[in-house]
Amino acid sequence: MKNLIQNYKSSLILLLGIIIGGIAGVIMGPDAKVLEPFGQIFLNLMFTLIVPLVFFSVTSAIANMSGVNRLGKIIINVAIIFISTALISGILALVGVLLFDPTKGLGEDTIRNILSGSGEEIAAEASQLSLPQQLVNTITVGDFSELFSRSKMLQLIIFSVMFGIAATLAGDVAKPVREFLNGASQVMMKMVKIVMYYAPIGLACYFASIIGQLGTQILEGYLKVFLLYLGLSVINYFLFFSIYAYVAAGKAGVKAFWKNAIAPTVTALATCSSAATIPVNLDATKKIGVPDDIAETVIPLGVNTHKDGSVIGGVMKVVFLFGLFGKDITNLPALLSILCVAFLVGAVMGAIPGGGLIGEMLILSIYGFPPEALPVIAVISTIIDAPATVLNSTGNTVCAMVTARFVDGKNWPENRKQKVK
Repeated sequence: MKNLIQNYKSSLILLLGIIIGGIAGVIMGPDAKVLEPFGQIFLNLMFTLIVPLVFFSVTSAIANMSGVNRLGKIIINVAIIFISTALISGILALVGVLLFDPTKGLGEDTIRNILSGSGEEIAAEASQLSLPQQLVNTITVGDFSELFSRSKMLQLIIFSVMFGIAATLAGDVAKPVREFLNGASQVMMKMVKIVMYYAPIGLACYFASIIGQLGTQILEGYLKVFLLYLGLSVINYFLFFSIYAYVAAGKAGVKAFWKNAIAPTVTALATCSSAATIPVNLDATKKIGVPDDIAETVIPLGVNTHKDGSVIGGVMKVVFLFGLFGKDITNLPALLSILCVAFLVGAVMGAIPGGGLIGEMLILSIYGFPPEALPVIAVISTIIDAPATVLNSTGNTVCAMVTARFVDGKNWPENRKQKVK
């Protein structure tokens, strides 16, 4: 029992902080917003570390790989795994909405009752959306200085991968650069550990504010959406994550995953930010035994490209609008289109709270829904944000395990232990 408590000590403290924060949020209601600054301090500290942490961890991992061939093998396997898990999540969501229609009893009158004046302002942005330009903006920046922002995570990762490859190809002359990257990466991880001492207090305060303000927003159809989403999240989280961990390393993999999954889960639940969980996820994957180069490639890359929770949310948003506007979702072409759009929505979701705006704009553009419908699905983003972030971020941890299985073979945990010795 003593060893059990010791193993889960930090995670239990985080969880206790979240529980206390949730209770405070329920009791205080909207007044809990007064606690938000204390939570924002923690978030700001974590967000401040993200850009240098991602740059140094990705570049050092790639620069120290045995060769570019290993990087290619990792990237190919990551792409296959991310697409596969997103497909499974999308199919699960489609089955859920077909069995339990969250829009039953709702109609176009509901839209008129929900619309607010702010919707027109947001809708104006949606009408200006250009998909090709959005693709350009998603993977590139126009100036080097723009990389120093957490809103440009995918662009930063692409630059970091290129820098790491270049450092590898440069050979011995770049050895001092590689040593600097290694040292800087270790320093950043130590800084993360320092900031995490404040995590229980910061997360408790931030979660209290979220619960206090969110409580009045879950109404009618939104309540149905939330409950359905929560049910699907539980299935995905406990069942499919366990299956993925088993595929990665058998029963030992399942045990190792659940031993280390609590901290990333709690952080994601409290902050509603995949980006904020990067340091915690990196720490968890390394404790599990995932090789450093795989962990430091999969985790940052997954923040922007692995969005199982967002795929499920995308299905929910499209189906919700289909139901409100009387469109049929039971035919095969409609189901396939919903699945494809959900993939697209998941791919463009940001790594920060409320980052679903672009995905929502795409839904309106692709299906031709009126701009006034944007606030309707914006509410859905708000109420599913916490469980969606849990699936997005904690899913990165188990995907890193699966990647290790296919890159290093079924004996990767034993090989890792031997290297440590």
